[in-house]
Amino acid sequence: MKAVVLDAERVLTYRDVPDPEPFGQRPVRVRVGAVGVCGSDVLRFGKGKAYHYPLVMGHEFSAIVDEVPPGSRFAPGDRVAVFPCLPDPRDPMARIGEWVLSSGYDYFGSRRDGAMQEILWVPEDNLLPLPPGTPLVHGAVVEPAAVALHGILKVQVPPHASALVIGAGPIGALAAQWLRIRGVDRVLVADVDERKRAIMASLGFEVIDAAAGDTVATARELTGGRGVDIAVEATGIPLTAVQAITAAAMMGQVVLMGDVGGDVTLPRELISSVIRRELRIYGTWNAKIMPPGHSDWDMVISRLGKELQVAPIISHTPHLGEAPAVLADLADRRIWYNKVVFTVAQEAVAEAAEAAEAAAREGLQ
Repeated sequence: MKAVVLDAERVLTYRDVPDPEPFGQRPVRVRVGAVGVCGSDVLRFGKGKAYHYPLVMGHEFSAIVDEVPPGSRFAPGDRVAVFPCLPDPRDPMARIGEWVLSSGYDYFGSRRDGAMQEILWVPEDNLLPLPPGTPLVHGAVVEPAAVALHGILKVQVPPHASALVIGAGPIGALAAQWLRIRGVDRVLVADVDERKRAIMASLGFEVIDAAAGDTVATARELTGGRGVDIAVEATGIPLTAVQAITAAAMMGQVVLMGDVGGDVTLPRELISSVIRRELRIYGTWNAKIMPPGHSDWDMVISRLGKELQVAPIISHTPHLGEAPAVLADLADRRIWYNKVVFTVAQEAVAEAAEAAEAAAREGLQ
């Protein structure tokens, strides 16, 4: 089979590799449908952030079931989303369903080879069924959509609530949609990127040009000087973490969602204001697949293509064979991109081509 293998920092090749071997409880063989590029993948490729080499990256992916164990709830041909965390069942946190908070877990695409290959074996418990007809490219966005949802589920939504999301990349765009789905009346989205702001405006959000002025001042002006009930930091930039805390109203809530890329300095006056405003600040990490039927991932899948729109944030759908060139372009910022999803299975290739043709036709009308 073919895979994209990271052999060293910035050394990535698309080549033949041996088929993987079954592992874990009740392993299911799947054909990878589509696999998304996370910011962490770009860092593994471009900044030497891999745990080990060689490595097959990719933890955001959909798949098509190929072989199942006896008595499986799945059948060959089923479309599934794949939860990438593989917990140690002996860990106390894993035993209560907190897989990503457990210790000693394994993980597709980081600690073990992931989905930038044609075939994988996956424990049955890590598979969630996608509704029939769900595009495989959309199924690959379930993972980041669940990450965004997990953070938004931490907040209490007061009546007639307002929110500010700083960062209109994939996670911020998904978080803004979850805020609206959860009943927030007014969601502001700030970003320096004009094209990303345009996408959010097309989805019906109020946008703030973060390059044109002070995001906090603009958010306060738009809320009559009060600030927002919920502030979400979704960029990982130290400055925007401070902005999110500053923008919150009295008794507001702050969700720190971005993995901050540097130290954050909080002035004494800001800490004092956090105390006096009685803010609640939430950290959020990954998402939950438990309990079955009532998890973050189940909620994403139930809303996918309905209230939750992922197609507008997907900017590129190249074939997996283009990954070495595409990852280099992303790492060096030679192209504009939002969410990049590689197509792997032929079904995904065909669906992406059909979607591109439909978009071209719509653009000509």
